[in-house]
Amino acid sequence: MNQKKNNQDKPFGGLTKKHRSWIYTGFFIGVIVLLFIFNNTDYLFGRSEENGPYPPNYVPAAQKGSTLAPDFTLPTSDGKNLKLSDLKGKVVIIDFWATWCGPCRRGIPDLIDLKKKYGSKGFEIVGVSLDTDTKNEVVPFIKDQGMNYPVVYGNSIVAQAYGGVRAIPTSFVIDKQGKIVASYEGLMPKSTYENHIKKLL
Repeated sequence: MNQKKNNQDKPFGGLTKKHRSWIYTGFFIGVIVLLFIFNNTDYLFGRSEENGPYPPNYVPAAQKGSTLAPDFTLPTSDGKNLKLSDLKGKVVIIDFWATWCGPCRRGIPDLIDLKKKYGSKGFEIVGVSLDTDTKNEVVPFIKDQGMNYPVVYGNSIVAQAYGGVRAIPTSFVIDKQGKIVASYEGLMPKSTYENHIKKLL
């Protein structure tokens, strides 16, 4: 009787129901893993879709292209308005920054020097302040640093238009036709910007 029961429990080469359950579970998991790999080959093996996880108008750092810089009209620190498209015909660096950002503060003297050196040759810088709670510190900071280029108060709409601005400083180099030719996330050496300016002027 016991031998008959054992034979019923082991109909497949001596495998018990428990063993068969493990095999089915393993097979099911294996199928899921294979489907995952098949559907994520681009991600797993280093390739990416054309736009990846970024908005369509995002320009990867230092990548040349022909993306038209999103236009904006923003209030300046001296109570006026600045429209980006009014600067067409000039080489422009847009610098997203804030007074509380250490790397931003370290990079501003370089931007001031670049404006002094190339401002008369058709070069401009637009500082886009992303200060919110510290907005009242922007004007004193500008005066203290002697910033010689216009500073506008940015907003989430403009930041999103320029790819989401995930960190600051983030900068964009724009040619005379108003197209983005390079973008950089983080503090960059002055020579990087100067190389662009010399080529584009």
